[in-house]
Amino acid sequence: MATQLTSPIHDRHVALGAKMADFGGWDMPIEYPGGGVVAEHTAVRERVGIFDVSHLGKARVSGPGAKDFVNSCLTNDLSRIAPGKAQYTMCCTETGGVVDDLIQYLRGDDDVFLIPNAANTTKVVELLTAAAPEGITVENLHRDYGVIAVQGTKSDEVLEALGLPVDHEYMSFVEVDWEGLPVIVCRTGYTGERGYEIVPAWDVTGSVWDALLAEVRAQGGMPCGLGARDTLRTEMGYPLHGNDLSLDITPVMAGAAWAVGWDKESFWGKESLAAERAAKNTRLTRGLLVTGRGIPRSHCEVKDADGNVIGEVTSGTFSPTLKQGIALALCDRSVSLGDEVVIDVRGRAIPATVTKPPFVEVGGRAN
Repeated sequence: MATQLTSPIHDRHVALGAKMADFGGWDMPIEYPGGGVVAEHTAVRERVGIFDVSHLGKARVSGPGAKDFVNSCLTNDLSRIAPGKAQYTMCCTETGGVVDDLIQYLRGDDDVFLIPNAANTTKVVELLTAAAPEGITVENLHRDYGVIAVQGTKSDEVLEALGLPVDHEYMSFVEVDWEGLPVIVCRTGYTGERGYEIVPAWDVTGSVWDALLAEVRAQGGMPCGLGARDTLRTEMGYPLHGNDLSLDITPVMAGAAWAVGWDKESFWGKESLAAERAAKNTRLTRGLLVTGRGIPRSHCEVKDADGNVIGEVTSGTFSPTLKQGIALALCDRSVSLGDEVVIDVRGRAIPATVTKPPFVEVGGRAN
């Protein structure tokens, strides 16, 4: 068995008494003492929380024409954004399956920074390296940088207290020196709330975390684990790779076709995805709001009133905001918004209503 990787601030989580678990081969905090997932989730929705997400990948594509090269591989259209902006995109196979979903940061025509998911970073780097023309360099920088997310309505106050930039546009980033240390401050996140993802060099992530955590606590917030990150993203209907996107679940099926540059000359999987989009015969992702008691989980069957299987849950959880079960599910195209369905949770039929995510309205300053 491969040795589990640890974040550059693993010692901080241990000192805080965090409950740890494996995420994509990384030993990461699920929750911290002092309230657990619900308290951490609520802190983000109402005030602010801080997450260590250093398990996320980091990669760089550089050299003359790097932007155009990446644009010919990944789904979204980099020509839609200017340097200093970021974009959600996907790396697909030629058959349209999703190898990974990731954020691409455009530094310039010859420099693109990528943040893939932890378990998929090596594969994404391998695919880009194999396709790269002469003069283009693809680097796996997974353990060169940490990533800290500060999320919630009070996130601006936290960053301002440290002299870090705030108020740049959603999906943009600024590279600055903080106390002599280079950090990238991105207006991005996975919670639906206003927030930032801070990318420092690996070795100084601890200093940045300590300073941010002190200010988060001063604003009534707390450290948050990946358990709360999952409930927050599910409330927003954001997909998780491996659950809601996969080699078997395409962008078209997952409702992520908005992140595909359909008019681009080329990207991996274009032909297959265009055919699938035109055929309109695959299942589609729907939101399910549980109206009874019970918490849906991945792979639970979704049935109609007559007991016919019409779908399968891809992500399910208890919503701390709604105090109800919620789910994302791949459903037959015959399933419409507003339909009443049942979810089979270990043999129990849990009633639910088909809805369109997000399940909650996020408060505070807009993203």
